[in-house]
Amino acid sequence: MSNYLAVDLGAESGRVMLGSFFAGRLSLEELHRFPNQPVSLPSGLYWDAFRLYHEIIEGLSVAAQRRIKIDGIGVDTWGVDFGLLAPDGSLIDCPRHYRDPRTNGIPERLFQTVPRAEVFAATGIQIMAINSLYQLYSMKLAGSPALEAAERLLFMPDLLNYWLTGEQRSEITIASTSQFYNPHVRGFETGLLDRLGIPSRILAPLVEPGTRLGPLRAPLGEFSGLGAAPVFATAAHDTASAVAAVPAKGDDWCYISSGTWSLMGVELPRPIVNERSASLNFTNEAGFGGRTRFLKNIAGLWLLQECRRAWAAQGETFSYQALVSMAQEAGPAAGTIDPDDFLQPGDMPARIAEWCAAHSIPAPHSKGETCRLILESLAYRYREVLEGLEALTGRKIRTIYIVGGGSRNGLLNQLVANATGRTVVAGPVEATAAGNVMVQAIGAGEIDTLDEGREIIRGSFEIAVFEPEK
Repeated sequence: MSNYLAVDLGAESGRVMLGSFFAGRLSLEELHRFPNQPVSLPSGLYWDAFRLYHEIIEGLSVAAQRRIKIDGIGVDTWGVDFGLLAPDGSLIDCPRHYRDPRTNGIPERLFQTVPRAEVFAATGIQIMAINSLYQLYSMKLAGSPALEAAERLLFMPDLLNYWLTGEQRSEITIASTSQFYNPHVRGFETGLLDRLGIPSRILAPLVEPGTRLGPLRAPLGEFSGLGAAPVFATAAHDTASAVAAVPAKGDDWCYISSGTWSLMGVELPRPIVNERSASLNFTNEAGFGGRTRFLKNIAGLWLLQECRRAWAAQGETFSYQALVSMAQEAGPAAGTIDPDDFLQPGDMPARIAEWCAAHSIPAPHSKGETCRLILESLAYRYREVLEGLEALTGRKIRTIYIVGGGSRNGLLNQLVANATGRTVVAGPVEATAAGNVMVQAIGAGEIDTLDEGREIIRGSFEIAVFEPEK
């Protein structure tokens, strides 16, 4: 048996998962779970990076206490956010949250210097104000002393890997979310940064997923009890790990990595960067083994999460399963909303009602109707994106694989099958952790190829199939 630790950090929570390979199967066990709570300060919205690191060490210690021999450790997180390091390696400022309002209106200001079409042609990335490029440009425009003092930029998983190993490297799948990465050459687009007056010298050397970064730093290995356990740069963007774990064959399928965000796309041998993909605002992110994740970012279950948070603040706490049951009982929605109009935090139920009023759509009258409206709107948004994927790739997509935490939502899965007229295969739920572990195992030489890894995943986890209802 071989054992790997997947450190999987999402926008709501983080986990340290134990992945064990035995007799051609992969099993996963949660060792440590913790909340990932942003911190709102007068200067902006931040991630509590030091708390996240502390919780990771707690998870490593759990493995050591159980006397488990660890063959690898890998970190994956959400995309675009980063930390800046001083010349001595210290963190200059806590990483900002991608929902921080500092980037509001920044893309339009940037396009005055480098036109939108040129930005997309150089990077192939969907234009979103949250992207690293606009975060850096907002700092440039504000005369940020942190940017002026920075010696190194590390994306969130790279920052955590640095704290674990002492190595400053940028893993390629997470770097590709930045919008200053060129998917054609699989390298940073430094010319774009130079034109904007952003110092490209702060970028770290790139490494492919599966690269062994080194052992845990000696003091950390001693403190955690894991000694010189190796740390791998796994597919460090959580979506890249999740896509690696999609249990599919052939090329007539697409995926939806379903969670706070819905990332919907296909795997391609090369990027699609042209006027059509630009007009439809698709994105080309790096995947494992030189593949391209051609996809679209959709607001996802964020809307449901924000409703749940708003109702909890009013004294009514619901589980996600309870919200889905309420949506089921509410029956079909009277219309749909555009999920991507709701990217900022706030009183989500009130904002949805206001949106409906502004667009002459009957507003929901109950919590169940609000939940049903969200789920149906996501399903119809997926249909729109599916049509774009087929038009841009020339492929007929017959199966939609939904992986991640959102794959538990049976109502949404059925609504997607109905809206798209396609077979939906749901699972594995823990796709990100499974992909994280699998990429480490490939890096360690235990698994030879991605296809072999997907075969192991197909035989290791339960999946559910949803056919379109007449």
